[in-house]
Amino acid sequence: MAGLIPQAHCPARYIGCIMKKLINRPEDVVEEMVLGLAVLQPGCARLPGHKALIRSDAAQAREKHVAVLSGGGSGHEPAHAGYIGAGMLSAAVAGEVFTSPSSDTVFAAIKAVAGKPGALLVVKNYTGDRLNFGLAAEMARAEGISVEMVIVDDDVALRGRAQATGARGLAGTVFVHKLLGAAAAEGKKLAELVTIGGAAVMSLGTMGVSFSAGTSPAVGRPGFELGEQEMELGLGIHGEPGVNRMPMQPADQLTETLLTAILQHGEFSGPVAVMVNNLGATTTMELAIVARHAVRFLEGQGFTVERIFAGTFLSSLDMAGISISLLGLNDERLRWLDAATTAPAWPNAPKQRPGKPAVQTTEVSTSGTMTAGSGTQTEAGKKTRSAIESACRALIGAESELTEMDRVTGDGDLGSSMARAASAVQSALSSYPSDDIPATLKALGHTLRRELGGSSGPLYGVLFLRCGSVLESLDATGLAPWADALVQGCQAISELGGAKPGDRTMLDALDPFVKTLQQAEDMETPREAVLAAVMAAEHGADATANMKPQLGRSSYLGDGVLGHPDPGAKALALWLRAASEAVFRPA
Repeated sequence: MAGLIPQAHCPARYIGCIMKKLINRPEDVVEEMVLGLAVLQPGCARLPGHKALIRSDAAQAREKHVAVLSGGGSGHEPAHAGYIGAGMLSAAVAGEVFTSPSSDTVFAAIKAVAGKPGALLVVKNYTGDRLNFGLAAEMARAEGISVEMVIVDDDVALRGRAQATGARGLAGTVFVHKLLGAAAAEGKKLAELVTIGGAAVMSLGTMGVSFSAGTSPAVGRPGFELGEQEMELGLGIHGEPGVNRMPMQPADQLTETLLTAILQHGEFSGPVAVMVNNLGATTTMELAIVARHAVRFLEGQGFTVERIFAGTFLSSLDMAGISISLLGLNDERLRWLDAATTAPAWPNAPKQRPGKPAVQTTEVSTSGTMTAGSGTQTEAGKKTRSAIESACRALIGAESELTEMDRVTGDGDLGSSMARAASAVQSALSSYPSDDIPATLKALGHTLRRELGGSSGPLYGVLFLRCGSVLESLDATGLAPWADALVQGCQAISELGGAKPGDRTMLDALDPFVKTLQQAEDMETPREAVLAAVMAAEHGADATANMKPQLGRSSYLGDGVLGHPDPGAKALALWLRAASEAVFRPA
């Protein structure tokens, strides 16, 4: 019953509710997670009787160096258990979701990992964490164990505000784990580590933004709601309200908003390390986009970005959003960031400064010889150009329609892909030698194979390349040579992709178009012949609704696509009509 909250365990106001999470019972989530982490991380072990994990070699390590411990409420994975290992944490203590662990559990963890060198607790600045970790530290001291605490309050959204509890601890805490864990492994004494940790916190700032709230298994619904175009700026990792609810911003602007807030409320100069943190439901693609601009922006402000990290470091369940943390560096901190660790959640890739977004290389042309357009002179060239322009406009205008069709029968990207390729063709059109129709078709094929992507790119590319090659040896006047070229184009598509008419692909629109065009001598005028061929293409595209897919992504859906026409065939029929009407439009 993964994700189903049975009525006996569902909050009263959510009787019969469904929550799509891979859980059994909400009350067992943390216990089962701790057991699972012990399975996944051979370098750590479950502390019997407690929701805590410790280094599996704790008995040996405890006498070698100061033990560094952390923890807090669950729901922030991979924090904190993911940072257990040589060179980072000795133990991580887990509370219930978004709830501080008990002082008894923290105390048990301290006793399990602390030897003569003592223990250092890294605590995020939340009242419950400070109270329970602080009490556990006092209990340990009463038994003769040396224990100190470092409080992390890196949330710049609350710095300088009249708030008794002060700023919150956010993802920058992971930087502190790394620095102190590496320094402890080097043999630094407890008092030295307290000084190192306090100075690091002073050189640390984090700002977060959310587009949607996380859903706690115990509650069964998101912690707060935002409008479709809203985002919450400066919120806490438990879903606490931010400092500002505002309209969505593009990625680059939002990156600058977060970094500007950090720079305004922190003291940074010289080299820095950056952490772009996924709060739970943000894709690697989005993190990369933010990281790219973060480096550019900071370097533009005069900073040297020595290290940048992007990934899930400290999440907030399945919250959609990010935080950015900035850490001021010196030689020691950089060495500790780069120090080896066996903690599984810390990125152990080779340490080096960020790469450049683009490297200057010598471009190798694969598009064949193409004479740049120098202005269209002939009537045929003008018609060719008009046909291509009209086809592009039609595809761009149909983006949402094609997207919806492909969402039902495929993977939902056809509309955007066709619109993107059409825009690229529009941009390249002035370079096409429009008066040389075969060369223009080849140039069009090269643009489409580069820009269209997926399976459509190669198929459209080979269609226009083959048609252009065939027309080079023919007189392109009249419909017969075009019919011959398109026959060869269909054959090229079949050779490359393996499709044939009836397989529910673009060929089911193109093939009837070509066959009708071959019967042009039965028509009174070329216009009638071409428009009849267009109608045949449209009927062919509509007929795909009753065809079982044999190839492409629709084939995975089987009979589930019956009743819905193939979007690739519809797209082809759409641009064929637009291009044909442009050719025969009165001058």
